[in-house]
Amino acid sequence: MTSATDPLPQPTVTPDPPPPVTPPAPPQGAPRWSLPALIAILLLAGVLYSWNLSGSGLNSFYSSAVFSGTQSWKAWFFGSLDAGNFMTVDKPPLALMVMGLSCRILGFGTWQMMLPMILVALATIWILHASVKRVWGHGAAAVAALVLALTPITVAINRDNNPDTLLVFLMVAGAALALRATTNGRLLPLLGSAACFGLAFNTKMLQGYIALPAVFAVYLYAATPKLGKRIVNLLLAGVVLAVSSFWWATAVSLVPADDRPYIGGSTDGTAWDLIMGYNGLGRVLGGEGNGG
Repeated sequence: MTSATDPLPQPTVTPDPPPPVTPPAPPQGAPRWSLPALIAILLLAGVLYSWNLSGSGLNSFYSSAVFSGTQSWKAWFFGSLDAGNFMTVDKPPLALMVMGLSCRILGFGTWQMMLPMILVALATIWILHASVKRVWGHGAAAVAALVLALTPITVAINRDNNPDTLLVFLMVAGAALALRATTNGRLLPLLGSAACFGLAFNTKMLQGYIALPAVFAVYLYAATPKLGKRIVNLLLAGVVLAVSSFWWATAVSLVPADDRPYIGGSTDGTAWDLIMGYNGLGRVLGGEGNGG
């Protein structure tokens, strides 16, 4: 018997069981068609860039410089038109160095000269595909790779020994590395991007910087680190850019004028005049001979 003052018995409350934990969905793999599509695009591009290559008529100006580089390491470094090192071409020699090394190993000829350029062109397609796929998916990546591979001017420059093939490769690689740095916040890809643009400068000078302002602006605006860190990273990238851009011109300037060839396209025989004049402001303001 209970009194009126005794507390009423409380019913036992059973807590609800926790909701079942839904396991995370496994990451979606690449569609089955993605890799075969990329391989097909690369094979198609390889055929277009190499078909009847010996009859395509290469630029004799650059062919002479490549041949000179197989006869003289000095000509190879300066990009001289002749093995006697009287005058260089009107561009920095990075593309000629690549083709010259191939010809030194395999022998001088059209195929030996163009083989590294064709491989570089295919690598450009692959890098573009990988970068677009990471952000916009496999379908967009396949379309981007196909458009790049089949654009008529792309086919034309990749069948010629002009430096544009290497230039495009380095610019695409630089943009791809900067995109990765923007998304993951790491410094190393940004420095790699700066190095690529610097090497592009040593392929066709200021034309190698065409995409650089936009690439660095995107990093400054959208990268994951805090603003102060982004600015510091860009300053470090600027140091890498300067070193990778001006190492050749600096090396040339350290060689006495009597011991080096005349720098083609310059007015005073120096690489710095070539940078500021024919391949610098001359490309912006125009002028006679600025078509290559």
